[in-house]
Amino acid sequence: MASAEQHDPQSIAYPARARARRARGVEVLPPHVIVLFGATGDLAKRKLLPGLAHLVQSSFTPEVRIIGTAMEDLDTDAFRTLARDAVTRFGTHRLDDTGMGGFLERLTYVPQGAGPEALTAAVKDAETLLGALPDSPGVRRLHYLSVPPKAAQAVIGMLRDADLVENSRVVMEKPFGDDLASAITLNDFVHRYFTESQVFRIDHFLGKEAAQNILAFRFANGLFEPIWNRNFIDHVQIDIPETLGLDQRADFYEATGAYRDMVVTHLMQVMAFVAMEPPTALEPRAISEEKNKVFRSMLPVHPSDVVRGQYGGYREEAGVAPDSDTETFIALKVGIDNWRWAGVPFYLRTGKKMAEGMRIISIAFKEAPRTMFPAGSGVGSQGPDHLTFDLADSSRVSLSFYGKRPGPGMRLEKLSMQFSTQETERAGDVLEAYERLILDAMRGDHTLFTTAEGIESLWERSAPLLEDPPPVKNYPPGTWGPNSIHQLIAPNAWRLPFERAWREKKA
Repeated sequence: MASAEQHDPQSIAYPARARARRARGVEVLPPHVIVLFGATGDLAKRKLLPGLAHLVQSSFTPEVRIIGTAMEDLDTDAFRTLARDAVTRFGTHRLDDTGMGGFLERLTYVPQGAGPEALTAAVKDAETLLGALPDSPGVRRLHYLSVPPKAAQAVIGMLRDADLVENSRVVMEKPFGDDLASAITLNDFVHRYFTESQVFRIDHFLGKEAAQNILAFRFANGLFEPIWNRNFIDHVQIDIPETLGLDQRADFYEATGAYRDMVVTHLMQVMAFVAMEPPTALEPRAISEEKNKVFRSMLPVHPSDVVRGQYGGYREEAGVAPDSDTETFIALKVGIDNWRWAGVPFYLRTGKKMAEGMRIISIAFKEAPRTMFPAGSGVGSQGPDHLTFDLADSSRVSLSFYGKRPGPGMRLEKLSMQFSTQETERAGDVLEAYERLILDAMRGDHTLFTTAEGIESLWERSAPLLEDPPPVKNYPPGTWGPNSIHQLIAPNAWRLPFERAWREKKA
């Protein structure tokens, strides 16, 4: 048998890379074979292949071999060309020729039409190569299902037929079911072959630095946790508008809509980070349990607390029914019926073809009494104080408050303190969301993933809305949604669009 070094010139560096990881305090993981289903799809091109390319070059990742598989009848050379183009076009980290060559050499392609036997043989070959590395601690498998939800069961069946379930973990894309019954059916099917500890239901929003920063802000600082409750917080907004349209996904979107595509799988997962109780430890099981308590405490989502919208021209899109009732926009009010949050509304909003693409969490604090300030001082004129988390890659946080305007008299104006991850010395260590989540799945860390219980709880509380959705209301592209969103949140107001801009770091 040929040595691993003959197949992979970079593999001889494995012991040195492992020592470097230990020196930085980074967990040393066993080598992994990553099987990427849907390897020629849009998500793979835009996020997964560029993310894997960066991980291969980083000091965080073990040695890997990547097997792509999809319906397209390609060979390995054609797949490597596709991957090169994807990394060059969409990658946020530029690779030199050596780095690109080292990544592409790790790729193999197996058409799904070749059957489970061909996939098994490719995985075994990759495991043999990785197992021949010096000081290799064994090889694990990670299966990433970048496929439509309706294809998930077929892929799980293929893994069963290929005898690739043992010693493996499986990453599943959203949405996980489209109501309670379908979620239970899918969970039951997956659990026939994989234990819950092997399953990672991905939500890339939770992979962002800013989402995890919520936990740090709350639980590491005596300043914020004592006021993180109904006594001091008036309401919470989670607002994720998008400027994009369908992006050639009409078949998927028509059957899904904004609520199933974004709210259950993204916004409510982020909401759990904001609302959860302190876990007994910052470890996966404890955090998952506290998130699930939030979902169990949620009040049912009633149609009267929901605004559904559809952008003008949606029904003329290719693949969309001329009488479609699918929502491209949704805003809703959610209640959490527990001691900490009773009476505090959570407002969630997302939609397609809106005025701006933003991802914010805004905590609105209750306003202080104003009786001591003279009329015309400006106190309260710009709304309550806010703590705002920007979930964009720059991972920014802002705390707004009233302060005195310089000069004679007592005139107040809104000021803010802002922070960005880009201002730190470790900005270069920031991982893109999919990169972090793939790495966490290799580590077996469920902290940022959804459990079967959690997703079923959300579908159960969504039942009133799904059974009797309000009619969609038209909104012009490039706006903030139907006008009725203002009645939904009254007497409060939506934070977006911002009156104040984020400050950019000065060179």
